[in-house]
Amino acid sequence: MKTETRTRTRLFAVDNLRVVLTVLVVLHHVAITYGHIPAWYYFEEAKDASGVALDILVMFNQAFFMGFFFLISGFFTPASHDRKGGGAFVRDRLKRLGIPLLVFLLLLRPLLVAGFYPDGIPYWLFYLGSWDAGPMWFVEVLLVFGIVYTLWSRRTGASKQAVEPRRTELTARAIVLFALGLAVATFLWRFLVPVGTYWIIIGLPTPSHLPQYASMFVVGVLAYRRGWFETLPAKAGRIGFLAATGVTLVVLPLSMTTEGVLHQAFNSLWESTFAVSIIVGLIVLFRNRYNRQGEGGRFLSEHAYTVYFIHPVVLVAVGYALAWLHAPAIVKFVVAAAVSLPLCWGVAWLVRALPGARRVL
Repeated sequence: MKTETRTRTRLFAVDNLRVVLTVLVVLHHVAITYGHIPAWYYFEEAKDASGVALDILVMFNQAFFMGFFFLISGFFTPASHDRKGGGAFVRDRLKRLGIPLLVFLLLLRPLLVAGFYPDGIPYWLFYLGSWDAGPMWFVEVLLVFGIVYTLWSRRTGASKQAVEPRRTELTARAIVLFALGLAVATFLWRFLVPVGTYWIIIGLPTPSHLPQYASMFVVGVLAYRRGWFETLPAKAGRIGFLAATGVTLVVLPLSMTTEGVLHQAFNSLWESTFAVSIIVGLIVLFRNRYNRQGEGGRFLSEHAYTVYFIHPVVLVAVGYALAWLHAPAIVKFVVAAAVSLPLCWGVAWLVRALPGARRVL
């Protein structure tokens, strides 16, 4: 059932944040390429100390950036659902998320894993045995969240209610309680799903972060319904950045110098409080300073999803192209990033120029 919605001013800050997060995804995987974490399709293990800096970048990124992506996705979900109705919304999600996922699995992934194909076994057996969604795990999980949201709306009757956002202020107390609650949930979840667990078939590389992903999606939905992005006070941004710095200086060293349950507790506390704090800080910063968009910003925003979809192929190609370059890990990271970022958006433009591609991407 469709509902009538009133026009609401678009927050260009959210679009711009999505662009920045897409850039971070690309940089994240470039950093993995040249660091010490063998978790990418093309990998050159660092031979010098600068590789540690890349590992640190990956650690800080991992603490918040995909959770932030889910929050932004949750923010855009209610308006799309209310405008189209539940059935049309699910069909649209299947088209815009399911088709790219299938194309990645059936066309792009074989290219990415070609370098790992061992002699002596049929390719189909290798392909099925190494099956995973790669970076498209995000799309996979987001599709599930969208379907769950639709079922929840239908069960509660939310889709039949007035959808005009009801502005309420998000209090500091609520933010702190959410961060602590997320820390506790993450701590308990990791007894069942420890850090480093990989879910085969589903292809989820970080299931230990699922409490963050799910809760951030819910927060994004509530942020839209209650106007939290607009009502967060300016001082919340400053406090967020200060809190992220403080918890990193105090709690992160405790996490790195303890083991067992204590390490799990401090690590969960640092990740959760850092993520919530940095997200609040970035939302306020972009809302107050970058809530506008010119032609360049519009181009970057319109192609961000396609960049996410095609960036593995670009990064692997750039990795092989730079294999001849013998340099410190941080230098190769900078060079590969400088080449890959504009190339990703260029390839994304070409892909979206294909007939019918814009209806999906």
